Amino acid sequence: MKRKPYPLSAWLLALACALFFISFSVVAVLHFRPLYYFDIKALGVEETSGLPEEEIRANYDALIDYNSLSWHGCLQFPTLPMSEGGRIHFEEVRTIFVFVQYLCIVSFLAAAVGGFFRLRKRDGAFLKLAGILTPAIPAILGVLIACSWDSFFVMFHKLLFRNDYWLFDPETDPVITILPDAFFLHCAAAILLLVLLLCGASFLAGTLISPRRSPQPCSPDFLPHKKG
Repeated sequence: MKRKPYPLSAWLLALACALFFISFSVVAVLHFRPLYYFDIKALGVEETSGLPEEEIRANYDALIDYNSLSWHGCLQFPTLPMSEGGRIHFEEVRTIFVFVQYLCIVSFLAAAVGGFFRLRKRDGAFLKLAGILTPAIPAILGVLIACSWDSFFVMFHKLLFRNDYWLFDPETDPVITILPDAFFLHCAAAILLLVLLLCGASFLAGTLISPRRSPQPCSPDFLPHKKG
């Protein structure tokens, strides 16, 4: 039996879910400070920066607070100086993160409202679609990262920023000494993993919620005839 195509509403809801899965993963990893606290020891940040762990944490916390929606004001590191180029770069970074956080909220509301009416009819097709389509993005990024993290890191910054302020000088912006490239690699891996977990949960939920199609009755033409 030929499967009916998914309606446009299912595709739109799947897109909303995909945007939510990706933006939520970015926001969640951004605010998951224990990952960075673990990397302070794992990556030897104290040795490379020459700062004690308490000071490293304080400056990192100030940066994360600055990128939160609830923050108002300018970025001020507790103990580290910052150049004008560094200030401009962090303002650009905040603009991106604020956009992602708003995208997370809007996509969640769109998926929740639209999904409510779909799920009332036990129609989980949009969840299955989201679980299938969303992994394409982390899969592509995962391949690029696996090929060369350094090349991906440079390409990522060149795409997002139209200047070279992201190339920090440790003399004028020592904050770069507490933000090793390997930490961003760990963040990227955590984001990809979380996206895949959400996709798997979405596909499983959509499969369980959607009613199974009952087998079609046989046509009378194919029923066995009794011998007279």
